Formats: sequence, structure tokens, C-alpha cells
Amino acid sequence: MGVKLTYIGHSCFMFEGSKKIIIDPFISGNPDAKIKPDEIDCDYILVTHGHADHLGDALYLSKNCKATIVAPYELAIYSQMQGAENVHPMHIGGAFNFDENLRVKLTIAHHGSAVVGESITYTGNPAGMLIQLDGKTIYHAGDTGLFSDMKLIGQLDNIDLALLPIGGNFTMGPKDAAEAVKLLGCKEVIPMHYHAFDVIRQDPEQFKKYVGDASRVTILSPGQSKTV
Repeated sequence: MGVKLTYIGHSCFMFEGSKKIIIDPFISGNPDAKIKPDEIDCDYILVTHGHADHLGDALYLSKNCKATIVAPYELAIYSQMQGAENVHPMHIGGAFNFDENLRVKLTIAHHGSAVVGESITYTGNPAGMLIQLDGKTIYHAGDTGLFSDMKLIGQLDNIDLALLPIGGNFTMGPKDAAEAVKLLGCKEVIPMHYHAFDVIRQDPEQFKKYVGDASRVTILSPGQSKTV
């Protein structure tokens, strides 16, 4: 049984299998998104950290879809304080079986995490997420720089698909992300977080060249889908 993956744009993806999952749901205000929040139906909302381009429409979707927000502890509690009815707090290194077909594990990510408005609200540590859905393992790295423990992540879990930022400035750039691919040993990789804002604009084809034959690189445009 395959999992349908749809690229919404930036770092946001939809997974459709026995459960419907959206991760880092930056839709409103995302210049690349081809869909509106009220068109989304999901069971779980995964959020890697509290920056606006990742938390995005999580609170709206949690209410509109009656979906559970899964996030690092401080961010999950923040979401609850903002009105989310269902949250599941986790933390780095922790894993949870939501049912027999869905397991989520949090990994480290080297970045920041805060809601920035008139003041700055700290929302804990950022994270990456290993999502095991219907027998497929997908690694969403969140926003992160390159780190050597990616090799350990790949050794512990046989990753079918990695979703890696390549935009530079705030995260890994194409060269570092290509090194991440080699450390992870993933079967396939999709680049993300490289187009929505000018400061992170990168050519995904250049990333593909850096990866070479280390993994299969699939480049999706917003709105495109594939089956894992």
C-alpha cells in the first residue's frame, strides 16, 4: 500500500494513506501554495517549529478539521493555549505509535523556534520528524543545518524518502543538503524550502547534480503529487 504525497509548497506536504497528515502547513501567505486552508482535510497536523512559515495555518486546521497538532512540547502547549482542541506534545528522541499504521519520532534540527509578533514567544527546540505511515518511512528534516548525526538517523531507520531544505541562509544550502543525503542513505529525496522567498531562492537542478547517484532526486512543483 503506497502513501500519496503532495507538495503544497515551501516545507508543507500532505501525506494520504490510512491517515491524512499535513506537515508545516504554511498555506495562507505562501506565494507558492495552489490551495486554500479550507480545502484541506486531515487527521494530524505535524509542526516542526514555531516560525510563521511552518506553524502557518495549524491552529485554523486543528479547529476546521478537528485534527490533532503533533509538535515539540512547548509548541504543542502554545497551540493549546491559542485554542487548539487536540494536541499531542512530543520531544526530541521520543516516538509515539498513534495507531498500528502511524508512528512519529522527533529528531534534532539545528535551527530556532519562536512565534514572532509584537513580542517573541519561545516555542522550544526545533525538530525533524520521522514519519512511518503504512509501512513507509519519510524523514522531514524541518529547518536545519547539516549535522553528522544524520548518519545515525539513517542507520536506525531505513528511510524511503527524505524531505530536505536546500535554500541556504536559514538552513542547509544545496551542497550541504547533498552531503545530508549521503549521510542519511535515503532511497529518494525531495528538496524543499528553496523558493517562497527571494533570500532562499535556489536551483533544485543544481542540488540534483550535487547528489549525483547517491540517491534518486525528485523535484516537485507545488500542487504535484507522487506515491511513495
